Amino acid sequence: MLPAIAALLMAALPGTASAQPALPAHDSFVIQSQRLQEARTINVYLPPADAATAHPVLYMPDGGIAEDFPHVAATVDAGIRAGRIAPLLVVGIENTQRRRDMTGPTRVDSDRRIAPVVGDSAAFRAFIAEELVPEIERRYRTTGSRGIIGESLAGLFIVETLFEQPTLFDTWIAFSPSLWWNDAALTRSAGGRLQGMPGLKGRMLLAWGDEDTIGPHAQALSDTVKRAGPAHLQWQALPRPDLRHDTIYTALEAMAIERMYPATPGSGDGRR
Repeated sequence: MLPAIAALLMAALPGTASAQPALPAHDSFVIQSQRLQEARTINVYLPPADAATAHPVLYMPDGGIAEDFPHVAATVDAGIRAGRIAPLLVVGIENTQRRRDMTGPTRVDSDRRIAPVVGDSAAFRAFIAEELVPEIERRYRTTGSRGIIGESLAGLFIVETLFEQPTLFDTWIAFSPSLWWNDAALTRSAGGRLQGMPGLKGRMLLAWGDEDTIGPHAQALSDTVKRAGPAHLQWQALPRPDLRHDTIYTALEAMAIERMYPATPGSGDGRR
């Protein structure tokens, strides 16, 4: 399985698209993280609206200018202006050691070989919860609604966060999450964990493509949630065998964000 997994990881490296869309106006700043003991660059897309208006926030790993931030910010900006997406902030977190931050502990030797350091997702999650979210809420007017979007290992981090810290976000969008990690422990433990989370609520969209190492685990997780998930968790599963690991993010992001953040009638500025 290791060669197939390595191919998926290489295909999903952020910022590997041949052409990035025009980057909308945005802010950038640096946080000196105590949790991670390093500086992290943050990019923030602001919707074309009154600065005094509070907005929900969509956080994204792989959020560097050379990563996935440009195409997600451009998609959101176009959707807002066309009246399809409700105004929201997009907060991109630029990577330093991606495979360290996006993965939890593992007992599988082949997992440990994908990077010099893996398994520190708890620290990355603490950085988001204790340092990044307060800083965003200090700098900008927000509604308190928080979502997160990502693909591959970032998708794994999103699913793990749903179970480990379910109140950190209320909206989760995970494309082709690397649920094979640690011998698919997240999927295998999902049923029992969900039984202990009767108060879990929010919205999640899980999509996957034509990926033998991901599809079966994603389908199994979806089946478990549909069978045992809390009543107030709105779950959407979207298998897309027509899409590949390296195409699914850009192919589905507009649809997914529109579903989770639909515009109210009459919103947008009418420009295309």
